[in-house]
Amino acid sequence: MTEPAQHEKLNTKAAGIVGLAVMCSRVLGLVREQIFAALFGGGRFMDAFTAAFRIPNLLRDLFAEGALSTAFVTTFSKTAVTDGDAAAWRLANKIITLTIILLSVLTLLGIFTAPWIVSLLAPGFDAEKAELTITLTRIMFPFILLVSLAAVVMGMLNARNVFGMPAMASSFFNLGSIVGGVLIGYWLDPQWGPHALLGLAIGTLIGGALQLGVQLPGLARVGYVFHPDFRWRDAGVKAVMLLMGPSVVAASATQVNVMVNTVFASSLGDGPVFWLNIAFRLMQLPLGLFGVALGTVSLPLLARMAAIGNDDAFRSELARSMRLSFLLTIPATLGLILLAEPIISVLYQHGKFGATETAQAAAALRFYAVGLCGYAALKVLVNAFYAVGKRKTPMMISFIAVGTNLLLNWLFTFHLGWGHRGLALSTGCVATINFVILYALMHRHLKHLETTAMLKLFAKTLLAGAVLAGVCWGGQQWLLADWATMNFLPKLAALIGIIIVAGSAFFACALLLKIPELEALLAAVRRRLARK
Repeated sequence: MTEPAQHEKLNTKAAGIVGLAVMCSRVLGLVREQIFAALFGGGRFMDAFTAAFRIPNLLRDLFAEGALSTAFVTTFSKTAVTDGDAAAWRLANKIITLTIILLSVLTLLGIFTAPWIVSLLAPGFDAEKAELTITLTRIMFPFILLVSLAAVVMGMLNARNVFGMPAMASSFFNLGSIVGGVLIGYWLDPQWGPHALLGLAIGTLIGGALQLGVQLPGLARVGYVFHPDFRWRDAGVKAVMLLMGPSVVAASATQVNVMVNTVFASSLGDGPVFWLNIAFRLMQLPLGLFGVALGTVSLPLLARMAAIGNDDAFRSELARSMRLSFLLTIPATLGLILLAEPIISVLYQHGKFGATETAQAAAALRFYAVGLCGYAALKVLVNAFYAVGKRKTPMMISFIAVGTNLLLNWLFTFHLGWGHRGLALSTGCVATINFVILYALMHRHLKHLETTAMLKLFAKTLLAGAVLAGVCWGGQQWLLADWATMNFLPKLAALIGIIIVAGSAFFACALLLKIPELEALLAAVRRRLARK
């Protein structure tokens, strides 16, 4: 088997493992929010918890699963290729030691400055709501330290071609936060008032500890033993820091824009912060299954190809990963847009979460879905810039993205009066614009990026997507016309039936159109089944 074929086989297998693991995490995250919504409703309490969690969550993307993870995996992989495993382990010791010290200081600063942070990021909250948000923020701030260490460990395991447990780690976060949060919340306040939210905040820390802890046995199996190392004047540490600086902005532009949306949404009354969070969570389900999986698996591979100067393989792998992201996210986009209300109704309309909240969250989901393809492709494309050493390019483009988001937020939300729906549309538009600009720049750098093949796939996928859209629309008119008043089980059965038929119709049409990427995926599945 040739080297490119081996890469493709390993990459497809690893992407499948990561995709399933990340999908499990996303589903558990959805269950987590379903439970919280049923217990607390979709109003001011969940607005406060969502805003409080978003503050350390933004820092997680800035310093952990965004910048630190990307910079560390790139440098660690190159160090292992050029200097050997021992040098890579020494680099890991230095980075982990530095992470513990810096993030501990950041956590203490966050706890102390929580009132100022909340007043800056949720200026529209009234005094009582703001005070609750401050308390929850202080409890959850140590989460950033736990999840940053988990991200470094995940990067080390990914670089050693271990993908399953690192991808499953966030599932343990969700399990810990659900079980711990609900039990402690009930113990603090059986009526599920504001004091019970303190239990959810403590549960978040329990989940973060589990996310780190479940990966440590795997790290021991690949031969790593941690030794504190304070010798930070090192070329590898410098390389990680140089990559982190630009990628703090570039890799987290989406979360920065979501945080900006929180600022705007806080002035729109009780509920919009949580409605937007629900919609964004649902949009992230297919993004986690496809975009994050492809991005996670492609980063070490692209870094190795760049390190050895294999430009042809680098170009081919990058183009193939982006085409796969489009093939898998276009049907998801259409399904979320057309079935938004029944999806949210089935998932969230229980307990204190009613039909009004369902309609409002569905409106946001439709507009968020506009940017799904752009989000997924960016997960791969941004990593490619880091792998070739062009770390400043995504940073500069993300500055443009943040500025564009601010402008579109004002235009859609206040000038046109679209409320929280305008905030979701702005985020989707910015993701698409960000991808188009970065794609053009990478095309210019590589001088060829298989654009013709990508356009052919895009056109064929849209044709198959039109059939999917027709099935979704017809099924909703026939089976879900009265979704707001239907009982849960008939509504669930109808929704599942429509999704299965629509998905089957899409992939049948895609096979008839002979889309190569789908044929490759099916061939990989057949090989897997044959081996079993």
